[in-house]
Amino acid sequence: MPAPSSSSSAPDLATLLEFARATATDPEVLARLALHPTERTWIRLEGPGGSEAWLIGWPPGSETGWHDHGGSSGAFVTALGELSELSLVMPLPSAGWRSLELEEGVDRQRTLEAGRGRAFGPHHVHQVINPSATGHAVSVHVYHPPLPQLRRYARQGDVLSVAAVETQEDW
Repeated sequence: MPAPSSSSSAPDLATLLEFARATATDPEVLARLALHPTERTWIRLEGPGGSEAWLIGWPPGSETGWHDHGGSSGAFVTALGELSELSLVMPLPSAGWRSLELEEGVDRQRTLEAGRGRAFGPHHVHQVINPSATGHAVSVHVYHPPLPQLRRYARQGDVLSVAAVETQEDW
């Protein structure tokens, strides 16, 4: 696994994505993750420049549900298998709302096979899914600053509602 950066400046998106890519190809790191037949598994890793990283195992059909990253920027790369990402291409208000109607055309979907990934800014809202009915996927996720909270959303058609707010104590 790449060594975390000793720099005191915040890592940029390219650095986060580079770390996720390098870690996703490190067989020693991947071997540390135990896979469960029906539940997601994860281990925390040290990321560059004070970021936090996670190695996540995705059983067939598992998904995250709609969520954001509490204002943190990040990146993720699929190490094994394939993941599908559904995302919104609009920033959501950071506070003061419980439900809003999404505009037409804000949905995006991408497929991330092993070796592919993406970086995202602090207002990113998405859902990640292992679409396979039979195979596990594994991915590396990295966030800066470390996740202060995670907002979960319920979605009914074009209406997105805040369902829960989780903090580090919940993980």
